[in-house]
Amino acid sequence: MSKPRQSELYSRIKSFHYAFDGWWHVLTTQHNAWIHAIVSIVVFALGFWLRISRQEWAIILLTVMAVWMAEFMNTALEALVDLAAPEYHPLAKIAKDVAAAGVLVGASGAVLVGLLILGPPLWQKLAPLLPG
Repeated sequence: MSKPRQSELYSRIKSFHYAFDGWWHVLTTQHNAWIHAIVSIVVFALGFWLRISRQEWAIILLTVMAVWMAEFMNTALEALVDLAAPEYHPLAKIAKDVAAAGVLVGASGAVLVGLLILGPPLWQKLAPLLPG
């Protein structure tokens, strides 16, 4: 009876390994992922510095997560399209362009959320330091 449980546990551990392999692939092959990573770090640092509320943290975390998920899905879709259509095809281009647009929409929304949450307290901290 313990044998199937060990196999199930091993299977769960392997699935995490595969997920981290995918994450590493995105970080090492997608230039935009580095932009997402840097922006994520800056946003988290600002959140700590500005001492945002728990609710604001929840919104920031969900927003950052949505952008990363869009980037992961875009990368996966690009790989599938390249596998299915290694030669140029107008429908393959549409699929890739629409997936990239999904990342752009998510990132644009994240910028707006960041400005709404981080903008006012950041302005309060920086305004006294500005000349004039």
